[in-house]
Amino acid sequence: MDPKDSILIVDDDPEIRQLLVDYLARNGFDAKPAGSGREMWQVLDKHAIDLVVLDLMLPDTDGLVLCRDLRAKSNVPVLMLTARGEETDRILGIEMGADDYLVKPFSPRELLARIKGILRRTRSLPPNLKPDTQRCLAFAGWKLDTATRVLTGADGVATPLSGAEYRLLRILLDHPNRVLNRDQLVELIHGREAEPYDRAIDVQISRLRQRLQDTGRESGLIKTVRGEGYVLAAAVEGLPSCD
Repeated sequence: MDPKDSILIVDDDPEIRQLLVDYLARNGFDAKPAGSGREMWQVLDKHAIDLVVLDLMLPDTDGLVLCRDLRAKSNVPVLMLTARGEETDRILGIEMGADDYLVKPFSPRELLARIKGILRRTRSLPPNLKPDTQRCLAFAGWKLDTATRVLTGADGVATPLSGAEYRLLRILLDHPNRVLNRDQLVELIHGREAEPYDRAIDVQISRLRQRLQDTGRESGLIKTVRGEGYVLAAAVEGLPSCD
Protein backbone atom coordinates (compact mmCIF):
# COMPACT_ATOMS: atom_id res chain seq x y z
CA MET A 1 0.00 0.00 0.00
CA ASP A 2 1.33 3.42 -0.97
CA PRO A 3 2.06 5.74 1.97
CA LYS A 4 -0.45 8.51 2.54
CA ASP A 5 0.47 12.08 1.70
CA SER A 6 0.92 14.08 4.89
CA ILE A 7 -0.85 17.45 5.06
CA LEU A 8 -0.24 20.00 7.81
CA ILE A 9 -3.21 22.26 8.60
CA VAL A 10 -2.08 25.48 10.29
CA ASP A 11 -5.11 27.43 11.53
CA ASP A 12 -5.86 28.99 14.91
CA ASP A 13 -9.59 28.15 14.78
CA PRO A 14 -9.91 24.72 16.47
CA GLU A 15 -13.25 23.90 14.84
CA ILE A 16 -12.07 24.68 11.31
CA ARG A 17 -8.77 22.94 11.98
CA GLN A 18 -10.42 19.73 13.16
CA LEU A 19 -13.02 19.84 10.39
CA LEU A 20 -10.30 19.97 7.74
CA VAL A 21 -8.16 17.32 9.44
CA ASP A 22 -11.13 14.93 9.63
CA TYR A 23 -12.21 15.64 6.06
CA LEU A 24 -8.74 15.06 4.62
CA ALA A 25 -8.35 11.88 6.69
CA ARG A 26 -11.60 10.54 5.21
CA ASN A 27 -10.19 11.26 1.76
CA GLY A 28 -6.99 9.29 2.17
CA PHE A 29 -4.56 11.83 3.63
CA ASP A 30 -2.54 11.79 6.83
CA ALA A 31 -3.62 15.19 8.16
CA LYS A 32 -1.93 16.87 11.10
CA PRO A 33 -3.09 20.00 12.96
CA ALA A 34 -1.22 23.05 14.23
CA GLY A 35 -2.81 26.05 15.91
CA SER A 36 0.14 28.43 15.81
CA GLY A 37 3.49 29.08 14.18
CA ARG A 38 5.27 27.44 17.09
CA GLU A 39 3.18 24.28 16.72
CA MET A 40 3.81 24.29 12.96
CA TRP A 41 7.59 24.16 13.46
CA GLN A 42 7.19 21.42 16.06
CA VAL A 43 5.23 19.25 13.63
CA LEU A 44 7.68 19.93 10.79
CA ASP A 45 10.59 18.93 13.03
CA LYS A 46 8.97 15.58 13.86
CA HIS A 47 7.25 14.58 10.62
CA ALA A 48 7.82 14.55 6.87
CA ILE A 49 5.13 16.86 5.50
CA ASP A 50 4.10 16.87 1.82
CA LEU A 51 2.09 20.11 1.85
CA VAL A 52 1.29 22.90 4.31
CA VAL A 53 -2.10 24.63 4.40
CA LEU A 54 -1.25 27.94 6.06
CA ASP A 55 -3.71 30.50 7.40
CA LEU A 56 -2.32 34.03 7.48
CA MET A 57 -4.12 35.01 10.70
CA LEU A 58 -2.31 33.26 13.55
CA PRO A 59 -2.07 34.23 17.23
CA ASP A 60 1.70 34.22 17.68
CA THR A 61 3.07 35.36 14.33
CA ASP A 62 2.21 36.67 10.88
CA GLY A 63 1.46 33.91 8.38
CA LEU A 64 3.38 35.83 5.73
CA VAL A 65 6.49 35.74 7.90
CA LEU A 66 5.95 32.02 8.48
CA CYS A 67 5.64 31.44 4.75
CA ARG A 68 8.87 33.34 4.09
CA ASP A 69 10.76 31.49 6.81
CA LEU A 70 9.41 28.13 5.68
CA ARG A 71 10.40 28.81 2.09
CA ALA A 72 13.93 29.71 3.19
CA LYS A 73 14.30 26.29 4.81
CA SER A 74 12.22 23.98 2.63
CA ASN A 75 10.60 23.52 -0.78
CA VAL A 76 7.48 21.92 0.72
CA PRO A 77 4.42 23.27 -1.16
CA VAL A 78 2.36 25.91 0.64
CA LEU A 79 -1.34 26.58 0.08
CA MET A 80 -2.13 29.91 1.67
CA LEU A 81 -5.54 30.77 3.18
CA THR A 82 -6.54 34.43 2.92
CA ALA A 83 -9.53 36.57 3.86
CA ARG A 84 -11.90 37.57 1.08
CA GLY A 85 -10.90 40.80 -0.62
CA GLU A 86 -7.40 40.89 0.86
CA GLU A 87 -5.57 41.12 -2.47
CA THR A 88 -2.49 42.58 -0.82
CA ASP A 89 -2.12 39.50 1.39
CA ARG A 90 -2.49 37.20 -1.62
CA ILE A 91 0.18 39.08 -3.56
CA LEU A 92 2.53 39.18 -0.58
CA GLY A 93 1.97 35.47 -0.01
CA ILE A 94 3.01 34.66 -3.57
CA GLU A 95 6.02 36.94 -3.15
CA MET A 96 6.98 35.01 -0.01
CA GLY A 97 6.91 31.75 -1.98
CA ALA A 98 3.41 30.32 -1.55
CA ASP A 99 2.41 27.93 -4.35
CA ASP A 100 -1.23 29.00 -4.46
CA TYR A 101 -3.90 30.67 -2.36
CA LEU A 102 -7.49 29.92 -1.39
CA VAL A 103 -9.89 32.65 -0.32
CA LYS A 104 -12.07 32.21 2.77
CA PRO A 105 -14.80 31.10 3.09
CA PHE A 106 -14.23 27.92 1.08
CA SER A 107 -15.63 24.40 1.03
CA PRO A 108 -13.56 21.40 2.18
CA ARG A 109 -14.12 19.91 -1.28
CA GLU A 110 -12.46 22.93 -2.91
CA LEU A 111 -9.53 22.66 -0.50
CA LEU A 112 -9.18 18.97 -1.34
CA ALA A 113 -9.13 19.73 -5.07
CA ARG A 114 -6.46 22.42 -4.61
CA ILE A 115 -4.30 20.10 -2.49
CA LYS A 116 -4.51 17.29 -5.05
CA GLY A 117 -3.73 19.70 -7.86
CA ILE A 118 -0.67 21.18 -6.15
CA LEU A 119 0.71 17.74 -5.27
CA ARG A 120 0.13 16.48 -8.80
CA ARG A 121 1.82 19.46 -10.41
CA THR A 122 4.68 19.44 -7.91
CA ARG A 123 5.53 15.84 -8.74
CA SER A 124 4.78 15.70 -12.44
CA LEU A 125 7.08 16.38 -15.36
CA PRO A 126 5.83 17.69 -18.69
CA PRO A 127 5.30 14.80 -21.13
CA ASN A 128 7.83 16.16 -23.61
CA LEU A 129 10.68 15.82 -21.11
CA LYS A 130 12.50 12.48 -20.76
CA PRO A 131 14.03 12.46 -17.29
CA ASP A 132 16.59 9.78 -18.15
CA THR A 133 18.09 11.75 -21.04
CA GLN A 134 17.30 15.41 -20.28
CA ARG A 135 17.89 15.99 -16.61
CA CYS A 136 19.39 19.40 -17.32
CA LEU A 137 17.92 22.30 -19.29
CA ALA A 138 20.50 24.86 -20.46
CA PHE A 139 19.55 28.37 -21.62
CA ALA A 140 21.25 31.77 -21.85
CA GLY A 141 24.14 30.73 -19.61
CA TRP A 142 21.86 29.15 -17.01
CA LYS A 143 21.27 25.48 -16.17
CA LEU A 144 18.20 24.03 -14.47
CA ASP A 145 18.55 20.61 -12.84
CA THR A 146 15.10 19.08 -13.19
CA ALA A 147 15.75 16.47 -10.50
CA THR A 148 16.99 18.76 -7.72
CA ARG A 149 15.16 21.87 -8.98
CA VAL A 150 18.33 23.90 -8.59
CA LEU A 151 19.11 26.80 -10.93
CA THR A 152 22.81 27.43 -11.59
CA GLY A 153 24.29 30.51 -13.24
CA ALA A 154 27.37 30.87 -15.41
CA ASP A 155 29.27 31.87 -12.25
CA GLY A 156 28.50 28.49 -10.70
CA VAL A 157 26.23 29.89 -7.99
CA ALA A 158 23.32 27.48 -7.37
CA THR A 159 19.86 28.63 -6.25
CA PRO A 160 17.09 26.26 -5.10
CA LEU A 161 13.68 27.20 -6.49
CA SER A 162 10.31 27.08 -4.76
CA GLY A 163 7.67 24.82 -6.27
CA ALA A 164 5.87 27.70 -7.98
CA GLU A 165 9.11 29.23 -9.28
CA TYR A 166 10.22 25.89 -10.67
CA ARG A 167 6.91 25.19 -12.42
CA LEU A 168 6.81 28.67 -13.96
CA LEU A 169 10.37 28.38 -15.25
CA ARG A 170 9.70 24.88 -16.59
CA ILE A 171 6.64 26.09 -18.48
CA LEU A 172 8.63 28.93 -20.05
CA LEU A 173 11.50 26.58 -20.91
CA ASP A 174 9.11 24.09 -22.48
CA HIS A 175 7.70 26.87 -24.69
CA PRO A 176 10.72 29.03 -25.60
CA ASN A 177 10.14 32.02 -27.87
CA ARG A 178 6.37 31.57 -27.58
CA VAL A 179 4.08 34.13 -25.98
CA LEU A 180 2.01 32.69 -23.12
CA ASN A 181 -0.82 34.81 -21.73
CA ARG A 182 -1.73 35.10 -18.06
CA ASP A 183 -4.73 32.75 -18.32
CA GLN A 184 -2.56 30.04 -19.85
CA LEU A 185 0.12 30.45 -17.18
CA VAL A 186 -2.37 30.37 -14.28
CA GLU A 187 -3.96 27.21 -15.68
CA LEU A 188 -0.60 25.51 -16.24
CA ILE A 189 0.87 26.49 -12.87
CA HIS A 190 -2.13 26.43 -10.55
CA GLY A 191 -4.63 24.27 -12.42
CA ARG A 192 -7.41 26.83 -12.17
CA GLU A 193 -8.82 29.75 -14.11
CA ALA A 194 -7.41 33.18 -13.46
CA GLU A 195 -9.59 35.35 -11.25
CA PRO A 196 -10.42 38.90 -12.36
CA TYR A 197 -7.44 41.19 -11.75
CA ASP A 198 -5.38 38.21 -10.51
CA ARG A 199 -1.80 39.49 -10.22
CA ALA A 200 -0.23 36.26 -8.93
CA ILE A 201 1.46 35.48 -12.25
CA ASP A 202 2.91 38.99 -12.52
CA VAL A 203 4.38 38.63 -9.03
CA GLN A 204 5.82 35.19 -9.82
CA ILE A 205 7.32 36.49 -13.07
CA SER A 206 8.95 39.29 -11.08
CA ARG A 207 10.38 36.79 -8.56
CA LEU A 208 11.71 34.61 -11.35
CA ARG A 209 13.31 37.59 -13.07
CA GLN A 210 15.12 38.37 -9.83
CA ARG A 211 16.42 34.81 -9.73
CA LEU A 212 17.64 35.17 -13.31
CA GLN A 213 19.03 38.67 -12.73
CA ASP A 214 16.76 39.75 -15.56
CA THR A 215 15.61 43.34 -16.02
CA GLY A 216 12.57 42.35 -18.08
CA ARG A 217 13.34 45.09 -20.59
CA GLU A 218 13.67 44.75 -24.33
CA SER A 219 17.00 42.96 -24.01
CA GLY A 220 15.80 40.83 -21.10
CA LEU A 221 15.37 37.08 -20.91
CA ILE A 222 11.69 37.01 -19.92
CA LYS A 223 10.01 39.69 -21.98
CA THR A 224 6.63 41.29 -21.45
CA VAL A 225 4.52 41.42 -24.60
CA ARG A 226 2.09 44.26 -23.94
CA GLY A 227 -1.52 43.13 -24.04
CA GLU A 228 -0.56 39.49 -24.65
CA GLY A 229 1.64 37.95 -21.95
CA TYR A 230 5.22 36.81 -21.44
CA VAL A 231 7.84 35.08 -23.57
CA LEU A 232 11.17 33.42 -22.76
CA ALA A 233 13.54 34.81 -25.39
CA ALA A 234 16.21 32.13 -25.46
CA ALA A 235 17.15 28.83 -27.04
CA VAL A 236 16.81 25.83 -24.71
CA GLU A 237 18.97 22.71 -24.86
CA GLY A 238 18.32 19.44 -23.03
CA LEU A 239 21.41 17.80 -21.51
CA PRO A 240 21.96 14.47 -19.71
CA SER A 241 23.27 16.32 -16.63
CA CYS A 242 24.23 19.77 -15.39
CA ASP A 243 27.82 18.74 -14.52
